[in-house]
Amino acid sequence: MNYLGIDWGEKRIGLAFADEVGIAMPLPAAVAASKKERMRHIETILNERKAEELVVGYPLNMNGTVGFKAREVDEFIGELEKRFRLPIHRIDERLSSHSVEQGLKGQKKKPSRQSGEIDSRAAALILQDFIEERNLNS
Repeated sequence: MNYLGIDWGEKRIGLAFADEVGIAMPLPAAVAASKKERMRHIETILNERKAEELVVGYPLNMNGTVGFKAREVDEFIGELEKRFRLPIHRIDERLSSHSVEQGLKGQKKKPSRQSGEIDSRAAALILQDFIEERNLNS
């Protein structure tokens, strides 16, 4: 099974890929100026990687409730469902970007926010969490 992990953001969409080996790898983020171009970027990746399911980071509030950001992600997921007609899994993404930034600080790396590298690394963390959870439950 091939999966595309997604960390949604208004300006940048982090992307990651995993196949049956089960290791999530960051991909170039969708960072185009227009929403339409970002969706095209996702479509290209889906086609190239032959992804069969999408795993989307779901930004719950720290207390576990659905807030404003999660509702924005729900709208994005609706667009993904309509356009790609693939199964979509929501995965709690609380602190994923923060976790990536802390890890990069430890490595003395400072990627530009605009590059989308942090977003794609966050997408890889989200996707890896999904894969590990799925393996535990099977």
